Amino acid sequence: MMKYQISPQQQDELFHKISHWMADTPPLLMPDNHRLADNPFSVEIPPQPIAYSGNSRLGFWYQHLCHQLFAGHPNYEILAEEIQLNHQGRTIGALDFVVHNNATKRSEHWEVAVKFYLLFDGLWYGPNSRDRLDRKLAHMLKHQLAMSQHPCFKQKYPELEQIDPKLLMQGRLYINPFRDELTPTNCLDFTINSSQINGYWCFFSELEKINQPLYVLKKGQWLTGKEPDSSPLQTLGDEFVHCQAQDGRFWFILPNIWPNHAVK
Repeated sequence: MMKYQISPQQQDELFHKISHWMADTPPLLMPDNHRLADNPFSVEIPPQPIAYSGNSRLGFWYQHLCHQLFAGHPNYEILAEEIQLNHQGRTIGALDFVVHNNATKRSEHWEVAVKFYLLFDGLWYGPNSRDRLDRKLAHMLKHQLAMSQHPCFKQKYPELEQIDPKLLMQGRLYINPFRDELTPTNCLDFTINSSQINGYWCFFSELEKINQPLYVLKKGQWLTGKEPDSSPLQTLGDEFVHCQAQDGRFWFILPNIWPNHAVK
């Protein structure tokens, strides 16, 4: 993962691009009219600008921008964010957002995540192969969303006895065009949004099969794509690299030991 410094002006510009991408992009899994939510945001409703000085990891940026988008949306009122739950002296987790939906007149518990998964032997792995879509989805549904039903939460927020759990997982899914493999249509019996299978990946040994220039993406550009000053991919190290090709396609290039050995 490439680390880099970014000025406040660059951060504002990048946040604007990412929030527009978030408002315009469907989730990885099709909404099920229950826990798997549709995208609640809209490109026609701008986010509320809120200063940020926190962690530079993309996941933290994503949650902050969700806050901005919820705060700027007339249908939502943020009641609480990052609620830590403790039970018998032990932290059991944190809820991302609790909001009031002004359209439905109901309270909602939202868990949000931005993820990138690559198809290999029927399973969707993260670039760090310890992460996997089926495991992440199960954890989000069975643990994260269940926290708003935990006695600790109900004791802390007795006025929120009725609360609807919602999961928003955005990102991108990648396939290897050099492997003969069927692309799954479901994960844990939930339908994968085929429109989000729009990235590609290959091993280091397959790189020469990509017959066009690749440009290295900094972590903040994984969603929005390359910039005019993006550097061409010239050499490979021991870690994976995320690129965008000249034709606009997104590519992960991974060591040949992946996914049997986790790489950074």
